[in-house]
Amino acid sequence: MVKASEYPDEGELVFGTVTTVKNFGAFISLDEYLDPDGLAKEGFIHIAEVAPGYVRYIRDFVKEGQKLVCKVLSVNPQKGHIDLSLKQVNEHQRREKIQEWKNEKRAEKLFEIVVGQAKIEKAKAYEEFGIEIVKKFGTMFGAFEESSVNEGILEEEGFTGSWIPIFIKVAKENIVAPRVRIKGIITATCPTKDGIEHIKDALIKAEKTDDSDVQVYYVGAPKYRIEVEAIDYKTAEGTLKKAVDKALKHMKSKGGEASFEREEVKS
Repeated sequence: MVKASEYPDEGELVFGTVTTVKNFGAFISLDEYLDPDGLAKEGFIHIAEVAPGYVRYIRDFVKEGQKLVCKVLSVNPQKGHIDLSLKQVNEHQRREKIQEWKNEKRAEKLFEIVVGQAKIEKAKAYEEFGIEIVKKFGTMFGAFEESSVNEGILEEEGFTGSWIPIFIKVAKENIVAPRVRIKGIITATCPTKDGIEHIKDALIKAEKTDDSDVQVYYVGAPKYRIEVEAIDYKTAEGTLKKAVDKALKHMKSKGGEASFEREEVKS
């Protein structure tokens, strides 16, 4: 799996395999970071960084062949030393890193499909544009993910070549971009005799924002829930603001009152 850097950064989470366990610590093969010969870089977890509190038997916590998510404490490229911590990784971080690793393994397979169909040798493809893709998008999976929803993103980032249409096709066929959802409560009242109609019109205007997935639900007068679903939080926040502004502006123009309060979306 290609990486934009030969060494991880301090504070980074890395995925690796335990190769050797000693009484004083464990050596980890960093599966994501390879040297020029294709061999994985090696990191070390001192026994003090294996688990909180006193560790008497290190093998109670780590064993050869075990896959671990570790935090990088320090890096010395001159000496080839990478110091790691296991105890400083919480469960949420561990799950996220494992999912990232799975995504990258999947992206590697997809990249092989792309270069195979483009009739480009894999190593040459990485050298010519694969490594640059990782630099631009952070991960190969990220490039496939963005290409699945934005066909022009690779060219916008300066990439050229006959492989681009194939990359986009593979992305669209294999990646379902994640979507985010945000919501809130609109409180609307109107004292005029057509007040109910004015509130209804305001909510309809909100739902017709940017051709996006905006939905409004009745909660209980005078409260109405508005929900926005989009490909990312930036898009969702922008759409929500426009939708709410439309509703509030319409209510004000009809002599009514309206306010908005965000609601937390539970994962």
